[in-house]
Amino acid sequence: MAKYYCILFDADNTLLNFDAAENKALAETLVNYGIEPDAETVQTYRTINEELWRQLEKGQIRREKLFGERFSRFLKAINAAGDGVEMNRCYLEQLSTHPDLMSPEVLDVLRELSEVATLAIVSNGAQKVQTRRLAESGVMNFMEDVFISEKMGCEKPNARIFDAALRALGVENREHVLMVGDSLSSDIQGGSNAGLDTCWYNPNHAENPGKVIPTYEIASLEELYPLVMEQEELANVGLKNRRHQC
Repeated sequence: MAKYYCILFDADNTLLNFDAAENKALAETLVNYGIEPDAETVQTYRTINEELWRQLEKGQIRREKLFGERFSRFLKAINAAGDGVEMNRCYLEQLSTHPDLMSPEVLDVLRELSEVATLAIVSNGAQKVQTRRLAESGVMNFMEDVFISEKMGCEKPNARIFDAALRALGVENREHVLMVGDSLSSDIQGGSNAGLDTCWYNPNHAENPGKVIPTYEIASLEELYPLVMEQEELANVGLKNRRHQC
């Protein structure tokens, strides 16, 4: 039996390439509003957006305030006219059309892991956006369920979203649950808050400031195999991979 029979995944920048999707969606939105998406303008938006998301994770603001203010602040910062709420709506619609995967191997990894464990997603993204991207990417073919903060009423790193997800999945023994994600402050801290083992997905080998310590750290999703599977299961995965190469 696998060491972990339930794996909770973050979505953005773990399974789905949010950075690529954001680049496309933001450029499309800015062009639609007659704003040149040059590097300085894009960075201005990102600085504002990242600060608001940090406040959301700390419980200092609500999601509605984030979505209502980020483009309003952005327009003010670049001295441009426009309706920030409507601009945010346009951006989310564009974002939902980009289901980019983090790598070509994502679906293969999920397929293998789904044979030995229950897989689910816990995401802080917008419900409508994430539902469409996850479905169109093929990721949902291997998921038992998806738990999105907008619908759940709380965000990572609050333990309540993990508690609700595990109740829905019928999981009682948390020793056999692993949380996998790219964000130390959201995914790893959240998993830790809920009493779960955690795995920091760190493909760019970023430095860990040391405030949040994951159980494991990986640079590729394939590194989950030995963490999750027994030796016999690993041997079967190796056999399948060799067959794929034939």
